[in-house]
Amino acid sequence: MNRSSRSPSSLAADIAIYAVLLLVCIVMIFPYVYVFAVSFTSAQSYVAGEFILFPRQWSLDAYRYILSTSAFLDSFRATAFIALAGTALSIVFTTSFAYAVTKKTMPGRNLLLLMLLVTMLFSGGLVPQYLLVEKLGLINSLWALILPVLTNAWSVFVVKSFFQSLPDSLEDSAQIDGCNDLVIWYRIIVPLSMPVIAAFSLFFAVGYWNTYFSGLIYMRDAAKWPLQVLLQQMILQNETNMGNMSVVSFDPSQAALPPETIKMAALVVVIAPIILVYPFLQKYFAKGVLLGSVKG
Repeated sequence: MNRSSRSPSSLAADIAIYAVLLLVCIVMIFPYVYVFAVSFTSAQSYVAGEFILFPRQWSLDAYRYILSTSAFLDSFRATAFIALAGTALSIVFTTSFAYAVTKKTMPGRNLLLLMLLVTMLFSGGLVPQYLLVEKLGLINSLWALILPVLTNAWSVFVVKSFFQSLPDSLEDSAQIDGCNDLVIWYRIIVPLSMPVIAAFSLFFAVGYWNTYFSGLIYMRDAAKWPLQVLLQQMILQNETNMGNMSVVSFDPSQAALPPETIKMAALVVVIAPIILVYPFLQKYFAKGVLLGSVKG
């Protein structure tokens, strides 16, 4: 419809809708702006309350403090290992499993699909999972945060659907050239599946990076805590005035800085990697998921 022919009531409705959306956008963005501002605010400015949305006096003291503490660096290294190793293994396991169950002639294919479907409907529960991890000797090991969650039924089914949407002639041609299933998967299927692989890489990476509950129940050594567990301990120590360095070796209340600036700096460091990675994968995100869900 031409803008000049629109009624005043229609224009007023559009203005109201855009105003509401703008307000929602501001409400959603404000916490991030606040966290960013506090993390870069100097101790003197924060104590005096001399900032609203942007620091009046910028400072990197909070970042220097957290990056100089062994506890934060240990947790960052542990989380980076979990995210990188877990994402790589999850992609390999998911794509290979999904490719295997696309083969209708594979023995036990229907049984595998049924077992996979059951996991979408039922869960063994926390206690059996903990006992399994304990029997495998993975307690206090970073692998306890990776191996039990390598993949899930939904991911396998979506990737399987994507593989089934690829032309069968590609595999037939490769088999004529003497390629086996492993070579076909590695040389043909994986390169053609980069959109869906990129999308699920983002899913898995975010999941591993935000690991919290598993780290809380499986990790005994504070040096192996994921960042999310460390942040939770930082907040608890400050709120309850624990100040107990034997509980965790990183206590914001012990620094010559406002604890709030240290916490906000830690939050920025924790969320920055995902924010930096997302733009590079975003163009594949919607495309990969949609392509994998159009064919059953």
